[in-house]
Amino acid sequence: VQLVESGGTSVQAGGSLRLSCAVSGYTVSNKCVGWFRQAPGTEREGVAAIYTGGTVTYYADSVRGRFTISRDNAKNTLYLQMTSLKPEDTAMYYCATGPGGSVSRPLIPGDYSDWGQGTQVTVS
Repeated sequence: VQLVESGGTSVQAGGSLRLSCAVSGYTVSNKCVGWFRQAPGTEREGVAAIYTGGTVTYYADSVRGRFTISRDNAKNTLYLQMTSLKPEDTAMYYCATGPGGSVSRPLIPGDYSDWGQGTQVTVS
């Protein structure tokens, strides 16, 4: 099982980025997936999550209305579209999959079982 994030880079405040997470080793179509982030000296926090059907989504208050999570089951890939980026969005971003189609706490890292290595987003 491998999750590989990409798309992180440095961007100016107000800009946009799209992060991708390519999954191999199993199909993500029947799994809940989420994006998390961690800034230096802070705990990993949930950013967004999406259940198997693609219609149920969850967002942290800090990103709601600016970030959009999506999935392409045919490509086994997850996405996080980020707009109106702020300096406080600077962090390492991780994708993760849950053990099933949904989790009890969609924005809590402990409910997810497989993780990528992360991609750095820096907003200045």
